[in-house]
Amino acid sequence: MKLKTSILLLFALLTALLSGCAPPPPNHVESICSIFKQYPTWYWDAQKTQKKWGIPIPVLMAVIYQESRFNATAKPPRQKLLWIIPWTRPTSAYGYSQAIDQTWKHYKRDTGKTFASRDAFGAAADFIGWYANQAHRRAGISKANAYQVYLAYHEGIGGYMRGTYRNKQWLIHVANKVAVREWIYKKQLLLCQSSLPKEPWWRVW
Repeated sequence: MKLKTSILLLFALLTALLSGCAPPPPNHVESICSIFKQYPTWYWDAQKTQKKWGIPIPVLMAVIYQESRFNATAKPPRQKLLWIIPWTRPTSAYGYSQAIDQTWKHYKRDTGKTFASRDAFGAAADFIGWYANQAHRRAGISKANAYQVYLAYHEGIGGYMRGTYRNKQWLIHVANKVAVREWIYKKQLLLCQSSLPKEPWWRVW
């Protein structure tokens, strides 16, 4: 019993240490199969998000692709002062999900995940699942509809309900790109999901 407890504690420590060092973006972000084979823990996190919040894995991954290209420390580019001097950033968006400070704080309060970090893939995936669930409850958006999920994600649920995206053709174009990406990821995942590694027993702890 003591040996088993020690092993579990060791694995927990190693997991904590590894999660503190964000990995570089996957080598092939165009392929969901390649992403999950390079980072199996992301697949397991995506599975948990799907089970918990009901957002399909391809929708989740298409949103992350669009927001950060799977860069853990992604931030909006700085604005320019006098067209040449780097200035402030337009928003506080950060991490895989590009969640802004205020919405991230709301997520942590609502879920009780006090120590969740935007540069941790599992936390970012859970955030997007939580947000899609909020959009479904408040605006009736299907969690499987990548186009609508992304519009609400970008405009805010209230903004989506007011139709603020209708006069933003560039945003509609981007949301269509997310929908196409979701379709591609969905087809890819159907071909490789059975060959992806199963989550090890110790990670459940």
